[in-house]
Amino acid sequence: MILIEDIEKIKKPFPSAVLTIGNFDGVHVGHQALFHQVIEEATALGGTSVAMTFEPHPLRVLKPNGHPPQITVNAQKLELIAGTGIDVIICVPFTRTFAAIDARTFVSDILVRRIGMRAIIIGNDYTFGRHREGNIDLLRQMGRELGFQVQVADWIRAPQAIKDRISSTKIRELVQAGEMERARYMLGRYYQIRGKVVAGRRRGGALLGVPTANIILQDELCPPTGVYAVMVQIGETRHPGVANIGYSPTFDDHVFTVEVHLLDFQEDIYDRDIRVNFIRRIRDEIRFDRLEALSDQIRQDIQTARQILATTLS
Repeated sequence: MILIEDIEKIKKPFPSAVLTIGNFDGVHVGHQALFHQVIEEATALGGTSVAMTFEPHPLRVLKPNGHPPQITVNAQKLELIAGTGIDVIICVPFTRTFAAIDARTFVSDILVRRIGMRAIIIGNDYTFGRHREGNIDLLRQMGRELGFQVQVADWIRAPQAIKDRISSTKIRELVQAGEMERARYMLGRYYQIRGKVVAGRRRGGALLGVPTANIILQDELCPPTGVYAVMVQIGETRHPGVANIGYSPTFDDHVFTVEVHLLDFQEDIYDRDIRVNFIRRIRDEIRFDRLEALSDQIRQDIQTARQILATTLS
């Protein structure tokens, strides 16, 4: 896989490029189907499969105070796209200057002349260019003029009898509601946050006998406060665990934290990057009057998490 983060560095067109374009936040099952369609078409043409995406998300530039939280941070998004088998990822730095490029110039100068597009596969609501002036009709017109094909991909329905069509918007709603299992069906994997383990308030092990790894989120989507059964990736290994998201109301310090207790785990992982996969929500965050009551509840949560992980991941 080739990653290009500056269009100007593309010195010659790719052979028979088959392209798809989008933000691809979440790289969900619908996106994955689209990438596989691109790969199949490129294979049929003996060409190159190409995915173009943007960093930051365009809404973060165009609507700084009104953008939704990210389902996947950029590094994870690129990793997931690469995992589909796409030949080339073009991650365009999105700026107001780039946003001002008119639709026809974007297609003729960037997609056709620079990238070498022979075919484009997009969703049926795709718009592009300055003020979103470009649409499928314009693409088809320019395809006849410049000699490229336009294919419109079908919407992909979620499995497991979920009626909604798969979309990043719907996945955000599910994660924000704590419905991690339904989100998994749309993502094709468990929802994940990732970050570096930092020093916490050192209460888990010292006061409660349950040491925790504390991570700081970037600007990604966060599940609601509460306790979750999780699976934690550290390097190439996976460890079962329990995560608490919230403000530790028992201690009344109003500091938001993401704390993860790894079951049967003793290693020092400060300053290491971990990935937390959310399997199922266990309960709401609760305020306890006594530390003993909190400690007892944590032990119950650990037992509940063991049961969930044993049955769900077996």
